Amino acid sequence: MKELRLMKGNEAVSEAAIRAGVDGYFGYPITPQSEVLEYLMLERPEKRTGMVVLQAESEVAAINMVYAGAGAGKMVFTSSSSPGISLKQEGITYIAGAELPCMILNVVRGGPGLGTIQPAQSDYFQAVKGGGHGDYKLIVLAPASVQEMYDFVQLSFDLAFKYRTPVMILSDGAIGQMMEKVEIGEQKVRLTDAQVKERCPWATTGKEANRERNIITSLDLDSNKQEQFNHKLQAKYKEIDENEVRFEEIQTEDAEYIFVAYGTSARICQKSVELAREKGVKVGLLRPITLFPFPHKRLLELSKQVKGMLTVEMSAGQMIEDVKLAVECNIPVEHFGRMGGIIHSPGEVVEALEQKFL
Repeated sequence: MKELRLMKGNEAVSEAAIRAGVDGYFGYPITPQSEVLEYLMLERPEKRTGMVVLQAESEVAAINMVYAGAGAGKMVFTSSSSPGISLKQEGITYIAGAELPCMILNVVRGGPGLGTIQPAQSDYFQAVKGGGHGDYKLIVLAPASVQEMYDFVQLSFDLAFKYRTPVMILSDGAIGQMMEKVEIGEQKVRLTDAQVKERCPWATTGKEANRERNIITSLDLDSNKQEQFNHKLQAKYKEIDENEVRFEEIQTEDAEYIFVAYGTSARICQKSVELAREKGVKVGLLRPITLFPFPHKRLLELSKQVKGMLTVEMSAGQMIEDVKLAVECNIPVEHFGRMGGIIHSPGEVVEALEQKFL
C-alpha cells in the first residue's frame, strides 16, 4: 500500500533523503529552507539509517563538509537559500572541479543582497551559468510541486553519480513552504563501505595494497593538463546535454503562443493557459524541468509553429536569454516577471501576453 503524507516541500526533501539511503547532510539555517535541517534533526535519521546530520558553523563550512563526504564516495547533500548559496560558490566550483557527486538544494528568495524571505526565481543565472569561477556547469532540476521536491532527490543522486558532478535542485520559497500530498517511497538501505568502494573506485576510502593512491583535487599547475581536463569536462556536459533533457508540455499541439516557465511560475501558467483559451487565444506551456541541460531543441521546433513566446519568471528576466538563443530569432520572445518576492497571478500573465503580442 502506498504511503501518503501531507508535507511541506522542504520536509519532503528531507524525508526523501532519508528514504534514499543518503549518508550525510551538512547545512546551516536560513529562511525559507530551514525546515530541511529542522525536519532532519527531529526525525533522528542516525537512528533510522545511520545518516549523519550536522549543523555546520557556516555555509562555507557546510559545503566543504559536503566536499569531504563526496570525496569519500558517500551520498551527501546540503541546502540553503540564495545568500547562503552565494557563500557556498567557492566550494561548489571546487567540487565540480574535482568531479564529485553531491546534491545541493537552493530554496530561492528575493534579492539582491539579504533581500526578502519571500519566493523568487532570480538565482537562475547563478545556478545555470555556474555561479562560481571556471568553466563548469551543474545539472539543475526545477521542481514545480512538493511531490517533485521528493522525487528529485533520488533523481539528483542518480545523475550525480552517473556523471560525477554536483546536481542542484532549484526550488523557491513557495514550493519549499507549501504543503501538498506526497507519495512516499520505500526505505533504501545505505550502501556499505564495500559497496561504496565498488561504485566509486576513485573515492578516498583508504589506501589499499593493490591499488594506487586516490588523490582528489581541483588543482593542476600544468596549464596543458588543466586544458585537457577542461576539455574532458566540456565533453561530459555535452553528453549530459544530449541525454538528460527533461521538460513538460501542456496544450502545445495547436498553440499559437507559448508560455515558457519553470517552478512556481509554471504552476501559475497552467491556469493562465486556461484563461487565455477561454478568451479564444490558443496558448500552450513548455515547462523546463532541467534548466541545465536546457530544452533548446524542443523550443526551436516549437518556434516554427507559433507566433511568439512569453517567458514568465519571478525575476527581471534571466531564463529569457536561453529561450532567445534556443529559437534562433525565428519568433519574438518577450518577458513578464515580478520581483522582490511577489508572485504574479494567472490573470496578470494573460494581460502581459495580450499587451505584448495581441
